[in-house]
Amino acid sequence: MNFEEAHALFIQKHLSARKGEALRRLKTGHDHAEKLFLQQAWWPAFGDFNDLHPEYETYDYKDGNRYIDFGYIRSRIRLAIEIDGYGPHWRNLDRTQFANQLRRQNDLVIDGWIVLRFSYDDIKEHPRFCQQKLQQLMGRLLGTHPHEEDIGYLEKEIIRLAMRTHGPITPSDVGRHLGIDNKTARKWLRGLVDKKRLKPSGGDLRIRSYELERMHSF
Repeated sequence: MNFEEAHALFIQKHLSARKGEALRRLKTGHDHAEKLFLQQAWWPAFGDFNDLHPEYETYDYKDGNRYIDFGYIRSRIRLAIEIDGYGPHWRNLDRTQFANQLRRQNDLVIDGWIVLRFSYDDIKEHPRFCQQKLQQLMGRLLGTHPHEEDIGYLEKEIIRLAMRTHGPITPSDVGRHLGIDNKTARKWLRGLVDKKRLKPSGGDLRIRSYELERMHSF
């Protein structure tokens, strides 16, 4: 399944489940910037939209219900993702509106949400940066991919190392990080390749380094 097919199913699923104001907000609020975030950042990082909710409704103590661009809800984790464009909406804010934006984010944090904000320019021009931030956060919250927890502690540490390195890692890197010999490190790396978490970097004839694999969960 490619992105366009998955995105169409994702939006249709949420349209079918909503009514009233929540339905109207999804129809009008999920626009070019939000779709670009999914296409450039979320989909390449994780390969699915499980537990992700577009135009997610939250309760604000002052003004009642509000909507965030995306809510990721899984178990005890609540992640709010906002896409900010440098356009008339931000340039034309008065002091009261500006303060209201900050209060809104503070209310989310106080209510137990983790908040990530991405600029439209970063999504468009620096998508890999956005992917890495998402993967780093998920690595801290869940250890690995947000929907797959079938690997052990050492494997999780190797994936965290790859996320922090932002590039290929070698058996020597893993050995130094975990305090194990290169032969054992190579075995763990190959195991993560078999589990589709890592992939060989720089050719298949003689594998010397590994990098994060695009993550799938269908």
